[in-house]
Order: sequence, then structure tokens, then C-alpha cells
Amino acid sequence: MTIKLTLTLDKGATADPQLQQFIEIESQKQRFQQLVHQMTEVCWDKCMDKPGPKLDSRTEACFVNCVERFIDTSQFILNRLEQTQKSKGTFSETMLD
Repeated sequence: MTIKLTLTLDKGATADPQLQQFIEIESQKQRFQQLVHQMTEVCWDKCMDKPGPKLDSRTEACFVNCVERFIDTSQFILNRLEQTQKSKGTFSETMLD
């Protein structure tokens, strides 16, 4: 899923395409960092009973499973949102005909 950002300057002039690309890349980085932070928080709360110098095999397996489920769920949600957006676009185009 790609989000296009358009930066406009005073008097309606469109910003430099390189600046727009930079802003888009930085926004994607920020969203990724937020996702990693959220995943870390969820999996830590779910899997970490008592912090220690090493992870036992049960805790390690829990973290692996949690991260995989988090990624699967995030991907499922993104795919579902894309399908919803496409169907809304198709539906609204049909309504306009």
C-alpha cells in the first residue's frame, strides 16, 4: 500500500519532486518504526514472564510465534483494506454510470 504525499507551497506552487520523494520515504520509515515498536511491546508483554540473562526455549518460541502472527495479521489487514478500497472505487464508479 503506497500513500502519495503532495507538498504545496504558498501561492499553490508544487514542491520539488525530490523533496516529495524524501518526505514519502521518511513517512514510510516512521510507519515501519511504529509497527516494530508496537510489535515489540505486544510480544514482550505476552511472552516475557521474568527477565533474565538468557531466554529459555519456551520464551524464545513464544517471541518467534508472536512476531510471525503479528506480521501475518498486519499483512492480512493491509490486504483487506486494499480490497475494500478497490471495491469502493469500483462501486462508486458503477454508481456514477
